[in-house]
Order: sequence, then structure tokens, then C-alpha cells
Amino acid sequence: MGKNLIKISFCLNSKKVEIEVSPQLTVLEMLRRDFRLTAAKEGCGKGECGACSVLLNGQPINSCLKLAATLKPGDSLISVEGLNDDKLMQNIQEAYVEEGAVQCGFCIPGMTMASYYLLKHNSTPDEHAIKQALSGNICRCTGYRKIEAAVKKAAERTKANE
Repeated sequence: MGKNLIKISFCLNSKKVEIEVSPQLTVLEMLRRDFRLTAAKEGCGKGECGACSVLLNGQPINSCLKLAATLKPGDSLISVEGLNDDKLMQNIQEAYVEEGAVQCGFCIPGMTMASYYLLKHNSTPDEHAIKQALSGNICRCTGYRKIEAAVKKAAERTKANE
């Protein structure tokens, strides 16, 4: 092990990984730098914008706030890239495009992760539930209406395909 590095192991996108990290390295920095998974973005670095959202043990987190060194062997970390073959995520991504919810695209990985988490736990969300689920994510381009419409469309499409 290198000087001041901590060896961690965990499951990343359904694969067991082991890596040495500095104690100050965030999960976001590790994903982008060490694993070349660049969908999650650093928007604010303070956990306010949601652009860095990933799932840790099935729960959405701001990866810019979580230190990589705190990951444990039983932890499961899922990034957008880990859901490439997931039908629900595909429905969400298609609905975002169809509804014109993608403009600059910077917030979209976090928005789609929030949408995924919502629809995984509530297949028929109402408008309030959609707004609540997206409330931890900031978009500066769309005004949210198209994003909310995309989530609703993805829910309908997913329900129709069950």
C-alpha cells in the first residue's frame, strides 16, 4: 500500500473491486479518476445540486460528499453506467429524450438516477411524488416541466411493459 493510502473493496456496478484511495478522496473523484465512470458530475461539490447522484446500497447519495475510504466490502455502488442494460433506466432515458428534457445535459445523470430510484419504489407516482423525488436535483435549463413529464412518461411506459 502507498503512503497514507487506504485499501478498500466494494461492489461497483455489480463487480467486486479493490482499490487504494487517499483518505480525502470522494466517491465522485474515485469514480471519475480511477474507474473512468464520468456520468456523475461535480456541479457544486456541496451536495446541493444532485449532479453527482449514485446509488449506495440501493439509496441515492451525493457522491461528492461521501469519502471513498468509508466504503466497506459489503457495499454496492451503482452509477448510471451500471444501469446501461436495465430496462427501467432505458425507459427513463428514452422518455427524457422524447419529452425534450435534455438540454445542456449536465444534470441529467443525477436526474435520471433520482427518477430511477423513484420508479423502482413507486411505479405510479403522482405529480407531488415526482417533484419530491427530483427535489434534490437542480437543473438550470429546463424549468423542470419537461423532466417531470419524462418521469411520468417513463412510469407509464414501464407499467405498460410489465
